[in-house]
Amino acid sequence: MDSEAHIVASMQRAIDDVALPELPHAELSDVIGLGLAEAIERLFPGIEPGPRQQLADRYRYHFLADDPCEPFEGAEEVLRELNRQGYLMAVATGKGRRGLDRLLDSTGFRPLFHITRCSDETRSKPHPQMLQEIMTVLDVEPTRTLMIGDTEYDLQMAHNAGAAPLAVSYGVHAVERLQQHKPRGCLDAIGELPAWLAAVEPRR
Repeated sequence: MDSEAHIVASMQRAIDDVALPELPHAELSDVIGLGLAEAIERLFPGIEPGPRQQLADRYRYHFLADDPCEPFEGAEEVLRELNRQGYLMAVATGKGRRGLDRLLDSTGFRPLFHITRCSDETRSKPHPQMLQEIMTVLDVEPTRTLMIGDTEYDLQMAHNAGAAPLAVSYGVHAVERLQQHKPRGCLDAIGELPAWLAAVEPRR
């Protein structure tokens, strides 16, 4: 999902609602991928419980009330093709359950994923628990698991879980930052994914 602008705008509105100091776009986008609690602590270290809860509540309000995110161009076609080929697909996200469910329903993508995990159900990235739970439910070994992500937290979680990380350049973190975590590759568009997988597993 192309959600960076929506996430940043929702947090900016929430910060304004709670009368906290305004933060630049770069700082807000830097925490995308973390769970909401972890993101707030990163943005406002030592924030008191009251304002912390108010900020979380207002962020959720704006994220759910404002315009939903749009899929990246070609995402639906790629997801349907990989589903047809028999890949087990999952979502491991820093979003909360309500936010993810809204996106899955608005896009019609829900039937394409075998399992989803959100940061309000388990530990936040880069801790491996989220990905480990997905692999356990799907009965898939880490060596057969590919974690695709646009933040360093995605790639760190993959390494921490023993899975293979694959970066994408069209998301939140810069390619140079992602490359520091030694991904198996870096895609410039989601439409490149089927060919990349075919090259890695040509007999599939």
